[in-house]
Amino acid sequence: MGYLGKTAVIASILLWTCSTVVAVDWPQFRGPTRDGHSPETGLMKKWPEGGPKELWSFEGLGKGYASVAVADGIVYTTGVVGSDGILFAFDLDGDLKWKVKYGPGWKGSSPGTRTTPTIDGDRLYLMSGMGRIACHNAKTGEHIWHRDTLEQFNGKNISFGIAESVLIDGEKVICTPGGKDATIVALDKMTGKTIWTTKGLSEPPAYCSPVVIDRGPNRIILTMVQQSIVGIGMKTGEIFWRHPNKVSYDISAVTPAYENGMMYVTNGYRQGGHMFELSADGTSSTKKWSEKSLDVHHGGVVLVDGHIHGAGTRGNWTCIELATGKVKFTGKLVGKGSGIYVDGMLYCYGERGGDVGLVKIKPTGYEMVSSFKITKGTKEHWGHPAISDGRLYIRHGNALMCYDIKAK
Repeated sequence: MGYLGKTAVIASILLWTCSTVVAVDWPQFRGPTRDGHSPETGLMKKWPEGGPKELWSFEGLGKGYASVAVADGIVYTTGVVGSDGILFAFDLDGDLKWKVKYGPGWKGSSPGTRTTPTIDGDRLYLMSGMGRIACHNAKTGEHIWHRDTLEQFNGKNISFGIAESVLIDGEKVICTPGGKDATIVALDKMTGKTIWTTKGLSEPPAYCSPVVIDRGPNRIILTMVQQSIVGIGMKTGEIFWRHPNKVSYDISAVTPAYENGMMYVTNGYRQGGHMFELSADGTSSTKKWSEKSLDVHHGGVVLVDGHIHGAGTRGNWTCIELATGKVKFTGKLVGKGSGIYVDGMLYCYGERGGDVGLVKIKPTGYEMVSSFKITKGTKEHWGHPAISDGRLYIRHGNALMCYDIKAK
């Protein structure tokens, strides 16, 4: 084989290696695109007996259910210690880099933090259970600006405290204070100044974190507020469409899932889910089907190959065809909980027993390949899993655990 032939083979090997081992940051709630997915690869397809190796843990986060964000070699999360909301930053070895106060912590029903920090370059943004949005230096924790959104937009807090993880898009920070003509607002991410508010929409917030999608020429915010499902134009805050969504307890905590013009929303307490088809430009939408069995409380859903996967309030994981609403199969797995999908596998975290499952999705059903139990931490298992650079992060109350899931 000549020099050029050997060079081509080496280049092919390097390309194959790079294409099969990809480390990706997890810079916000539910991953890089807020949908429970990550393009990360090179992860184990089966865990050792007893689960993957624990690389480190930290027990001292205080009260909370926030997940983690990972960006530029730093791991972030939040907790309530005493009466203060605390922002924590760790290096990848689990050593505490710094912690800072970001405002009063939520002390009402189920006290503790809800918000997962959102990292955008050298800045970090978070929303407290009391409705205070704050911007900090992501490297040092230094406070840059904050706004008490409930006070400034005449909003009113909800039963379990504001639970939104804020959305960053371009120069805007999107949050949901639920004020008069200001259910949703856009702030300048550098200064906190108001860019627009949703004129004509004055509904209180739910517990939903918004997502942004592109449809035709429009960039559209999809979210649920207390009694509606809404599509909002990112440019000006125009209300493109609104569907009534009166449900038990007004929880509405699951970020809408979107693919190819189809949006899926779901609510717990046997309310089920609905699929809406957006017009070519996204300025209108039509309900196509409803289905009762998949009633996700707050564990999120993932879309994989045109199918929705999530856990209902009665503990069954369910696969539904997005286009038709047809239930394809169900499985108990880890019971009611949260899930994400990375490198061809479903990662499930059961909220009632703390079981973590590695699940393969087959055409005819779920296969639980491996599982282990979370034994550290306090209270409910409500934090969503996160994955970055071959590491699985699980938050359980006052504890954060990091596990090695990189393929050897």
